[in-house]
Amino acid sequence: MVRVLVFGLFLVPSCLAAQVVTDTTPRPIELDEAVRLAKRNSPAAVQARGDMRVARVGIKSAYLSFLPTLSVGAGRNRSGGGQFGELGEIINVPQRTRYSDNFSARMDLFDGGRRYFGVRTAHARNNAAEATDVLQQYQVTLDVKRQYYDVLAAREAQEAGRAQLAEAEQQLRVATVRVAAGAASRSDSLRAVVAVGNARLAILDAENRVQLANASLTRLVGTEFPVTAIPEEASAPSAGSLQQEQLLVLAENGPGVNQAEAQVAAARAGARAERTLYLPTISASYGRSGTGFDQGFGRRDPFAYGSGFILSLNFTLFDGLQREERVVRANVAADNAQATLRDARLRAQQELTQALGLLRNAGQRVEVQTTSVAATEQDLRFQQQRYALGAATLLDVLTSQSALNTARNALITARFDQRVARARLEALIGRPLDGER
Repeated sequence: MVRVLVFGLFLVPSCLAAQVVTDTTPRPIELDEAVRLAKRNSPAAVQARGDMRVARVGIKSAYLSFLPTLSVGAGRNRSGGGQFGELGEIINVPQRTRYSDNFSARMDLFDGGRRYFGVRTAHARNNAAEATDVLQQYQVTLDVKRQYYDVLAAREAQEAGRAQLAEAEQQLRVATVRVAAGAASRSDSLRAVVAVGNARLAILDAENRVQLANASLTRLVGTEFPVTAIPEEASAPSAGSLQQEQLLVLAENGPGVNQAEAQVAAARAGARAERTLYLPTISASYGRSGTGFDQGFGRRDPFAYGSGFILSLNFTLFDGLQREERVVRANVAADNAQATLRDARLRAQQELTQALGLLRNAGQRVEVQTTSVAATEQDLRFQQQRYALGAATLLDVLTSQSALNTARNALITARFDQRVARARLEALIGRPLDGER
């Protein structure tokens, strides 16, 4: 029994240590789930949501500025004790405690429309914050899709490297047999060994690329555990059926242009609010205060209360050109926002043309490279058969193998470019193509 207890004491720390070990195996995750997590955890998305919260509070503050400002106060002052007399003697003065309370209210009756335009400015800034949040969501979606597709491309490169290794090992076996039979020189087997080494290096590079792509995807989605793309997501997307004219209309009303339009509205509202500084302000205020020696703050013996109502008009004649500076700054901000809007519309047209060109080009490249891979695979098999029969040299086989490797890499790149171009187009117009993801 004692031995069992001792064995258990040694076993418990080992079990606890095993539980602490973190699982580093990436978890497959769907593209939709990766986008959802990134929208929730991305620092840029979190900041955009925070700006929306601040803008909504600004709207409430702008409406509440129409209400009067209220304040209350109370005080307590204790005096007395030992004091010096005229001849330097110490005189004991009875300690007395004075109490006071006050109440005041102030309200602007007329401010030139500053509060009214403040409300409009707050709404415009809230719209701009919402537009920025939408734009940021599409930007996060684009970043996640690009990285997700990079994982797929790295995995395809890994599969291509394995195929290259299998073909190189097969060729090494054939070259070894021919050298042993005296039908080929030793250089053939050495070249075949080099081809096997290059294939293994290609696999190693692809594995490193997969690990880096998984780490980058994990950072974008913001999970505490590593994630990776699902292999079934490797199917190439379709180009969609929307015409260029339809896409142009969607792009000119996309998230980027909407954000620029909202910023123009906010800048113009701010400029109008600054112009009200040239108008006078009419205010009304009321105050009531009392003081006395009653500890109950006037509840037993009444304080000596005083009250007053003030109606004032304030107009700033000269403030060192501070009003002029604020108005000029607001007008310049409005001009800059208008220029940014014009550039956003032109940039949307430019990016649409570029994205469509890349998508069509990548689609053609996928078709061409698919045919090229099939052709080079057939050529490699033909050269291997000729080499086995002694009708071709190993250099012919290696040349065909190199052409096949180039075609495979070009096909992987074309598929990646096609997926990313489609994602860029969806982010530009602010909607999926043909209702697809």
